[in-house]
Amino acid sequence: MSINESLLLVAAVVIVSFFALRAYKSRRSADAQKAREATEEAARAAAEDAKRAAAERQAAEDAKRAAAERQAAEDAKRAAAERQAAEDAKRAAAERQAAEDAKRAAAERQAAEDAKRAAAERQAAEDAKRAAAERQAAEEAAQVEADRKAVEEALRAEEEERLAVAEAIARETERQAAEESARRDTERKAAEEAQRLAAASAPPVAPAKAKTPEETVVMIADDSKVVRVKTGRLLGTQRYQVVMAEDGLDAAQQIEAALPDVLITDVDMPGMSGLQLARQLRANAATARLPIIMVTSDSEQLRGEADAAGVDVLLGKPYPEEQLIAHIQRLANSQGSA
Repeated sequence: MSINESLLLVAAVVIVSFFALRAYKSRRSADAQKAREATEEAARAAAEDAKRAAAERQAAEDAKRAAAERQAAEDAKRAAAERQAAEDAKRAAAERQAAEDAKRAAAERQAAEDAKRAAAERQAAEDAKRAAAERQAAEEAAQVEADRKAVEEALRAEEEERLAVAEAIARETERQAAEESARRDTERKAAEEAQRLAAASAPPVAPAKAKTPEETVVMIADDSKVVRVKTGRLLGTQRYQVVMAEDGLDAAQQIEAALPDVLITDVDMPGMSGLQLARQLRANAATARLPIIMVTSDSEQLRGEADAAGVDVLLGKPYPEEQLIAHIQRLANSQGSA
């Protein structure tokens, strides 16, 4: 190979190498450019990714902050609502308390008024009661005074009546004594005549011994316990034996069991009156001769009925005690000598 050819070859190689180097450099430059562009692109992409990530973080933070703000707002709203509810509850409680206080105050006022009214009513009742008691006391005092005057009038009238009755009894006693004396004279004359006629054929009979009060049993028939006790005490002081009956039926039953010497009976008695008792006794042979003394306040009106019933003596109330004792002695002795 010639030098020219060698030179040309070298030149060609150099040129080719130059162009190849140039092409290589161009490719490297292009590759570098591409690499740079790729790097830049990657950087831009990374930057965009970073920017997007930052934006996303920012958005997330914004969202989180917004959520926090919403939560805070809701919490604040809820707290406000709770505070409002608490205030409302407190206000309602205060209103209820006020209402209860007002109600209690009204109840206390009502109770005070009721107590005051009750106290006024009690006071009025006490005043009325005291006034009634004063009126009652005044009426009782007036009644006592009236009763005292009435008793005085009654005692005075009773004393006048007693005096009048005593005078009447004295007159009646005198009349009965005169009648008794006349009857005794008649009986004595008849007895003397009978004795005179029988003297020749019969021995003389000794007179019967008079009964003493201790030997005389007197029954008191009266439905008044006061009268029984008073009359029994009087007869007891005279040593008479006393038997008491509460009414006519009681007297009839006791007389049927044991016959007394003298019967003193009232007229008006429950169950059996004194007149019925006298008629029953006179109708029985065992008691037909029992002496009966009847005591009544209507002696004149009952005298006919008493005589018809077989009553021996009718005494008008009031009567002298000694007159009753005298009749008992006379009737007991006449019964013993019969």
